Amino acid sequence: MERVTLRIPKQQIEEVERMVDTGQFPNRSEAIRSAVREMINEQETETGEKTRPWAKV
Repeated sequence: MERVTLRIPKQQIEEVERMVDTGQFPNRSEAIRSAVREMINEQETETGEKTRPWAKV
């Protein structure tokens, strides 16, 4: 796995922290990974393309 550094508005990080605090995700990293997976899957559904097997988890 690679490390990625990104900037996210404070309000969005606070919402992610709430999801972690309520047990929806074990930590911020997993919450963000989940959002990325969902975005990739949604894009594949919209385009009908499944050209990124490396992105499926």
